[in-house]
Amino acid sequence: MAWLFLIFAGFSEVIMVTFMKLSEGYKKLLPSALSFGAGALSFYFLSLSLLDIPISTGYGIWTGIGSSGAVLMGMIFFKERKDPKRLFFISCIVVSIIGLKLVS
Repeated sequence: MAWLFLIFAGFSEVIMVTFMKLSEGYKKLLPSALSFGAGALSFYFLSLSLLDIPISTGYGIWTGIGSSGAVLMGMIFFKERKDPKRLFFISCIVVSIIGLKLVS
């Protein structure tokens, strides 16, 4: 169950960052509220996952999901560059997440 909590925490982190971008510096109320709510969920589920998963593994995977997810959201919804170098380094993060899971 801890791994599901960790995955949910990572995806909540991606949602938080996406709404943070949409809030335009926390000037728009609804995206700001959704960003804070998703952030709270992310930290809550991260804390639950860390009851069973080592902090080094859990935090690394959580930040990996958050950072790679944020880059992909930027590429998909905010028309950020999709050049091969960026895609290569995102794939390195994903491979590292898988590696952390495998050695845990």
